Formats: sequence, structure tokens, C-alpha cells
Amino acid sequence: ERLVSEIAKKHPGEFAASVTFDNDLAHMIYAGADIFLMPSLFEPCGLSQMISMRYGTVPVVRETGGLKDTVIPYNEYTGEGTGFAFKNPSSGELACITGYAASVYRDRKDAWEWLIRKGMQQDFSWKKSAAGYKAVYKSITGKV
Repeated sequence: ERLVSEIAKKHPGEFAASVTFDNDLAHMIYAGADIFLMPSLFEPCGLSQMISMRYGTVPVVRETGGLKDTVIPYNEYTGEGTGFAFKNPSSGELACITGYAASVYRDRKDAWEWLIRKGMQQDFSWKKSAAGYKAVYKSITGKV
């Protein structure tokens, strides 16, 4: 936090830091960003990547917990995906996948638009989850 605040002071008008929680600001950031970076070491669920996709902001995440469960890595050969992901918690992998995401954003507008649309179409509702739980229950008990 201190480092980010110092950078903001040195580069006013070019870099900003808000070291507080502001729900309205958070929603404006989701809505105004192109890429959402979430390189968590541990993430049991994670709502931020789901919110970012709903707003059309493409997530870049580390494959852990709920991030791995909810962000489908972009595959340039099949066109599938809802974001970008890296496996190991290293600065090298983070830099590599972020650079790759930036190159797709810059050079493959069609693919980027596809990622935005696919992310916005994801269904993370309880209705979908409840149907899954119901199916598991039925397979175990034979009852509905």
C-alpha cells in the first residue's frame, strides 16, 4: 500500500491509488477497466473475477480455488475462454500471462470482443448451482 501510494504521489494525473474500500468506486473501476488482475495465492471462492466478467472486464487470475473454477483460460486455437490464467505464483508467470493478455487486447480485437461476450454470458447464479446440487442429491439418493 505504501509503495502504491508513493507512486501515485510521484505521478499525479497518471497513476492513482485508493487505499480504502469504496463500493461505488469499485463498480466504476470494474466498468471502466479492460483487464482485471487477481493473482491470488489462495482464493476459496472469489467474487471479484465474476463481477469483472459481468461488467465486461477480462480477468487475469492465478489458477487457485474459485478462480480456477470460474475463469476459463483463453485458448487461441479453439477460441474458448473467459479470461487468462497462470499456474505458479511467480512474478515471471504473472508478467508472461499479463503480457499475453495485453497482446490479445492490442492485436486481436475479434478475440478480445469474444472474451468480453463470453465472460458476460457466464451464469454464476444460485439457480444454476441449486440445479447441480439437486442432481448430485438425486444421484446419491434416487429421490428428487
